[in-house]
Amino acid sequence: MQYQQLPLIPLQQVKLDFLEEKNIQLHVLREDLIHPTISGNKWRKLFYNLQEASNQGKNQLLTFGGAFSNHIAATAAAGNQFGFKIVGIIRGEEHLPLNSTLQLAVDNGMQLRYISRSLYKDEKYNPVFIEKLKNEVGDFYLIPEGGSNAFAVKGCTEIIKNIDIDYDIICCACGTGGTIAGIIAATDETKEIIGFPALKGGEFLKNDIQQLLADYQQQFLVEINHQNWRLNTDYHFGGYAKTSSELIDFVNDFYQNQTIPLDLIYTGKMLFGILHLAKTTAFFNGKKIVAIHTGGLQGNKGFDKIKLIF
Repeated sequence: MQYQQLPLIPLQQVKLDFLEEKNIQLHVLREDLIHPTISGNKWRKLFYNLQEASNQGKNQLLTFGGAFSNHIAATAAAGNQFGFKIVGIIRGEEHLPLNSTLQLAVDNGMQLRYISRSLYKDEKYNPVFIEKLKNEVGDFYLIPEGGSNAFAVKGCTEIIKNIDIDYDIICCACGTGGTIAGIIAATDETKEIIGFPALKGGEFLKNDIQQLLADYQQQFLVEINHQNWRLNTDYHFGGYAKTSSELIDFVNDFYQNQTIPLDLIYTGKMLFGILHLAKTTAFFNGKKIVAIHTGGLQGNKGFDKIKLIF
């Protein structure tokens, strides 16, 4: 499986009067433009996993996710594009008709299997359960929930190659920690890295990120001792897939003024947080910031009653 040439990933500057007044430069790295259905960090996380599956002689992928998971949709699209059979283990019970995320997955050839929320939470990586799945669907290459493992971290180290300007701070949204782990691994300690967890109580991600970095170091025989990163857990808006009228208005206004579409689950919350801090504190004064747009726009379709202008 050969690496495909990606399109040029542009940096787009955010123009707002208060940023100029505070001498703050904010650019958005448009990773959402990588691929129409395997966008942003999903391409980064999946590519080397698919390459490793191919190296192991596996022709079937199995992964886990919720009913509105960007990862489920992207893994199905990637499996279809690169010739793998795909099984998705979905948290919770089946609902028909399928929502847009799961319909997209099925259209790309993913076989859906549903398990209870308790089993999903407590047993999904239990070797006995994994062996049971192999007996049911055949051998597979396992990609974890969210796609985050050492191979995902390797893919995400390549994000910063598209940053061709000087910067002080790099920001990204966090779900399972793979993206920020890759950025930490690839960024020298002269830069500051800030992650914005989309989940309530996101402090737990610190341990997950450290474990991903340890796995990456062991897998690829590199050494990383960077301490130049932290998490800001103030902008989760109530938790994963939670939103508010304030966030919805922000995402619409941002698109109207900057022509950059944002998702409500990850990047929208991060950019709200960055701009709120920039406007109400002196923390970013005089700084050059790069915010990573990690894609996930298909997730907006899960908010049926929310009106977005893009």
